[in-house]
Amino acid sequence: MLTTKKIREKYLKFFKDKGHKIIPSASIMPDNDPTTLFTGSGMQPILPYLLGEKHPEGTRITNSQKSFRALDIEDVGDNRHTTFFEMLGNWSLGDYFKKEQIEWVFEFLIKELKLDPNRIYVTTFRGDKKLGIPRDEEAVKLWQERFESVGIKAKVVDMAEKDGMQEGRIFYYDEKENWWSRSGTPDKMPVGEPGGPDSEIFWDFGANRQIHENSPYKDQVCHPTCDCGRFLEIGNNVFMEYIKTETGFEPLENKNIDFGGGLERMAVAILDNPDIFMGDLFSGVKSKLEELSGKQYNESEKITYSFRVVMDHLRGAVFIMGDDKGISPSNTDQGYIVRRLIRRAIRYAKTIGIKEPHFTFLVAEKVIEEYKDVYPELERNKVFIQDSLVKEEYKFSQTLEKGLKELEKWSGTIIDKVEEGEEFSEYKSPYNRKIGKILFTLFTTYGFPIEMSLEEINKIRKGAGLDLMEGDNKERIITLFNEAMKKHQELSRTATIGKFKSGLADTSKETTQLHTAAHLLLAALQKVLGEKVQQKGSNITAERLRFDFSWDEKLTDVQKEEVERLVNEVISKKININCDEMTVDEAKEKGASGVFDSKYGEKVKVYEIGDFSHEICSGPHVENTGELGKFKIIKEQSSSAGVRRIKAILE
Repeated sequence: MLTTKKIREKYLKFFKDKGHKIIPSASIMPDNDPTTLFTGSGMQPILPYLLGEKHPEGTRITNSQKSFRALDIEDVGDNRHTTFFEMLGNWSLGDYFKKEQIEWVFEFLIKELKLDPNRIYVTTFRGDKKLGIPRDEEAVKLWQERFESVGIKAKVVDMAEKDGMQEGRIFYYDEKENWWSRSGTPDKMPVGEPGGPDSEIFWDFGANRQIHENSPYKDQVCHPTCDCGRFLEIGNNVFMEYIKTETGFEPLENKNIDFGGGLERMAVAILDNPDIFMGDLFSGVKSKLEELSGKQYNESEKITYSFRVVMDHLRGAVFIMGDDKGISPSNTDQGYIVRRLIRRAIRYAKTIGIKEPHFTFLVAEKVIEEYKDVYPELERNKVFIQDSLVKEEYKFSQTLEKGLKELEKWSGTIIDKVEEGEEFSEYKSPYNRKIGKILFTLFTTYGFPIEMSLEEINKIRKGAGLDLMEGDNKERIITLFNEAMKKHQELSRTATIGKFKSGLADTSKETTQLHTAAHLLLAALQKVLGEKVQQKGSNITAERLRFDFSWDEKLTDVQKEEVERLVNEVISKKININCDEMTVDEAKEKGASGVFDSKYGEKVKVYEIGDFSHEICSGPHVENTGELGKFKIIKEQSSSAGVRRIKAILE
């Protein structure tokens, strides 16, 4: 049986042999993208190149990308949702197109992974007559040829009415299922944006596994994109071939391919077991949890659910903290998600009887051991990861029982108020303000993330017929919580729903100017504080830049003034900004700033601002420092352990 490690190796070698350059995974925390906290897909770091920017490694690239989706936290516990995952990807940037892609991905699945073609189904785009976009008959024909090559006659079914399988193998779906663009469906795309149809690949676990007696899908028709559990998407081919114009959709001059395949999903297809947590990547962690708890993974539905949450959440936390950015548990941004993952893991570990102090430390060892050869940054940051886990576990244990008692005291009152209806969303009511303060206190004093408080209230009032984690109920309560946070000037934007939407960073004039200023800021910090200062993250909007860097102490007023002076001195000199492509070794020789161990491919872009700044980057820059205006630091504060944060503007 193929291990997941071997699948990853086979995939990269397969596409290397097809002329692709293997590039390393980008950071799990995207740089200069204020729209999202995490890299949520293999495409996300490649998007600038799909939209026209030249890639240093050429027109054919491939990799396995670390990915994390915070929106999936509440779904973890079933057999297929995970927060952290790996995406196998291959891209053609104006090179090959549909014919080669469909032939190659089919060859990889059938010959390299030895998957049974009789268990593979695909979906394609049915077109949009109103917008003048034809159905993707080319992709259908190519798929039919592939199936025919292994003796399968592939019937094509139009799923306009979702009528079920109808003995089909290739299915046409509408733009909600089989279209890709940054903005979503074709009607939402602005003029000038590229997009195109996609073709998804599904593995069939078999009709006998489709439905359980108590399943909500028991009486519904089955088809590849339904949610009954029979089918699992294992890959998606995006054919970027159109651009939206004033008069409609026109063919792109240079067409692109983006393929993303779920590594863990391919592994369970080979196992022919729909439970992702039965894959070999989880075997070490699972054994450790069984040892610590005295329970078996499949002992009962409740125990299995808890095992999955603990395994997923601690794996996700390890990868975030191990990503060279110095992210540790906190109350904001990525640190908030790490804290939420660890504390949910601790709560569910208790339900399976784990009493071992610092058990998260022991589980992290297994995660690091499993992945260290592929992602050496985990071994490099092992001490930081385990120290952070131990500290967070200790903090939470100190307040957990007290917090649960406080929450139980107020849970009935909160439930009753929610049941009163729409007026509950108004923060004006003194009573609602009190509820907001209660939830805020649970967060700040007892360390309960708001979502955890809602989950615990649900458990306390089990059977009350009201789910606080669903829809409007959740939104109304989070609104009260956020209002209380605002009053204390501690609002964490990560507690709101809209924070986690993905997208390309803003490339407006203002953002480009601030991004360039961030380069000057790093260089100035290194000159004032020393060369050991490294960038640990950034968030840049059109209004301000936020820059995290490695430093243990608060900056003095003198240090901040000197940093400002140096940056403004370079701006006043009106220096032209040059960009050169070179190898990583050449960049090192030039003294360019960058995390060389895990982030870059063979060739990189180095932006030079005179003798002041040499930095690897692929983001937007101004042509001359004279375009920047006056640089001003407006705040300097702690971000996390060993990391400081500067907020600055250009006047």
